[in-house]
Amino acid sequence: MADDFNAFTYLVDRHCQDGAGDRVAVRGSRTLTYAELSTLTGELAAAYRRLGLRRDDRVMFVASDDVELFAGILGAFRAGLVAVPVSTMLNGSEIGKVLADSGARLVVATHEFADAVSTALEAAPEVEFAVLHGDGALTTPARTAAYTWDDFHALVQGAAEEQRATAVTNEDSWALWLYTSGTTGTPKAAMHRHANIRHVCETYGNQVLGITAEDSCFSVAKLFFAYGIGNSMFFPLSVGASTILDPRRPTPDMVRERVQADKPTLFYGVPTFYAALLASDIPDDTFASVRLATSAGEPLPAPLQQRFTKRFGVEILDGIGSTEALHIFLSNRPGDIHPGTTGRAVPGYDVELRDEEGAVVPPGQPGALHVRGASIALGYWRRTDATRQVFKGEWLSTGDTYVQTEEGFYTCLGRNSDMLKAGGIWVSPAEVESRLLEHPAVQQAAVVGVPDENGLDKPIAVVVVQKGTSQEELVTWCRDGLAAFKRPRAVIFVEELPKTATGKLQRFKVRELLQEQPAATSAAVTAPLDEPELGVNA
Repeated sequence: MADDFNAFTYLVDRHCQDGAGDRVAVRGSRTLTYAELSTLTGELAAAYRRLGLRRDDRVMFVASDDVELFAGILGAFRAGLVAVPVSTMLNGSEIGKVLADSGARLVVATHEFADAVSTALEAAPEVEFAVLHGDGALTTPARTAAYTWDDFHALVQGAAEEQRATAVTNEDSWALWLYTSGTTGTPKAAMHRHANIRHVCETYGNQVLGITAEDSCFSVAKLFFAYGIGNSMFFPLSVGASTILDPRRPTPDMVRERVQADKPTLFYGVPTFYAALLASDIPDDTFASVRLATSAGEPLPAPLQQRFTKRFGVEILDGIGSTEALHIFLSNRPGDIHPGTTGRAVPGYDVELRDEEGAVVPPGQPGALHVRGASIALGYWRRTDATRQVFKGEWLSTGDTYVQTEEGFYTCLGRNSDMLKAGGIWVSPAEVESRLLEHPAVQQAAVVGVPDENGLDKPIAVVVVQKGTSQEELVTWCRDGLAAFKRPRAVIFVEELPKTATGKLQRFKVRELLQEQPAATSAAVTAPLDEPELGVNA
């Protein structure tokens, strides 16, 4: 039987018991010490229980990064519930699908997402309670009781002391579900244990970042993202450090403001945002307080990495993790950075590259990336086929193709499948193609990734259409029906798509076609985006 363990105790109450309760834990719209955070999470745990929530019930969060989301997740851990933070980049229909799939009894939202959550509730009959923080109101079906945040928080009044207590969970108890499109393109929840949280702190946090109680963390990737929740919650709280939260959409100016005001020592970014910082006019000494920066989500092109370090004077550790692994398992190290590579295996993880027959390949030969470590998810919720495809015994098949140098450094060569990443977030070409084909003028569609001038992939659509339809109309059509980051950055019209004799799309030939027409896509994929990517928006 697994040992007793609750991630909340490890992240918060352990420090209070050690006499560090007066240390600052989180700076958001308000600042909380560890002792104040412990008190608030106890109140939220009692409120959850006063609603009748029981062990392993799911609580979904559709919320911006601030103290309420931060404490709400920790309060769920404390009460023995399962926290399910989901992307705030999804529209109401998309949120409804994951809300219904999760079987959550409670959804917590902040005011920016009231309309999307109201739409989502229509598709989720098992949701009994909905809580909104901030102005506005939720439109809920008769079966769902709506609460303001103040009314929800007030449920603690009259609660018995045991309702505030930390649940007796063990290492294998569910703690956190994170939805991902992964290798198959359909949203599914990777189920993480309480012990997984400790493992990523003791491996990447401790042995790569070298994080200490004197550090302060600021991440542009948000808490709903596996990379973001590690950066902003797990790593700083694991050592009694502090974290900085901002509910706003990150821009170079916003980041400059927060970095100069709060002086973080660790900055967590993504390739797309590092490119935006370099294109901005923020001062070169903006990151003077930062001792180390990190990047993940997609490979960081070497020129981008070198230009950032030269201008701002901060090293970037490029690494790769996954929702299924909870955080980074391959990374460069401080003082041992090889630009253009993803570094070496993080201590605590084993990595293998395998050929199509499953045999391990030697250095210099490409292979499918597999990883083994204690933070690997238990599997996907109610997705048996996908679980068997991706989770192979102790090993996780990542879906990436890599090559290892003789010195042991790993370089990404791309995906094993047609899945692509836009700004580090999985995008299913089939999903975007399906949306395009819903347009009455579109007869055929293919979506592939094309690199911009920084070497970062952006989705481009190649379509066969009836006359009288514009590219702009189809981009808007996708934006209206999908999360904005999934939209194609350009639409190219062709008379026919390349296919096999049996009618199967030859996606590699679509890529070749775009390589032959660089002028047709360069303006779209190099223009500044009007939405942030990789979970960095509010």
